[in-house]
Amino acid sequence: MSRTQHYYNLCNRHQGRTVRIIENGGYEHVGRIVRVTPNCVYLECNRRPGWGGFGYGYGGYYGYRPYVYPVALAAIGGFVLGAALFW
Repeated sequence: MSRTQHYYNLCNRHQGRTVRIIENGGYEHVGRIVRVTPNCVYLECNRRPGWGGFGYGYGGYYGYRPYVYPVALAAIGGFVLGAALFW
């Protein structure tokens, strides 16, 4: 089984849970898995990745609006379940 297929199956099993995904380049994504395709896993987070602090151009004081974005399965180098994220 290829590495991409392994992460596809892993993400499917944990759909709906909060996870931390580490890319091969070291970038980390934290969010809830909302969808999985053969090429991408879609994570829901509170703000857009790479944006500054709270309220800068997204959401602000107008309420919580989650953002869903894709992460390529081929780029995944690590996968941690949500229970391990919180002490």
